[in-house]
Amino acid sequence: MHQVNIHEAKTHLSKLLEEVARGEEVIISKAGKPIAKLVPLDKKTNKRKPGGMKGKIRIGKDFDAPLPKDILASFEGRK
Repeated sequence: MHQVNIHEAKTHLSKLLEEVARGEEVIISKAGKPIAKLVPLDKKTNKRKPGGMKGKIRIGKDFDAPLPKDILASFEGRK
């Protein structure tokens, strides 16, 4: 981890982001006082498992039925 001032951070942002991507942390300071820290994002992603919500969601039989005329009219800007 190392510290840089705001001017250096603005000038060398791409280089600093490359360092962060390699796992390093960078402190950005103003007048020698730390104000922000650049850290790498967690790369953990949960693998999607098909059927994970099976039995937990119920979809009504009329799910794709046409909307009532009064509701449909409100979507179309009619009254």
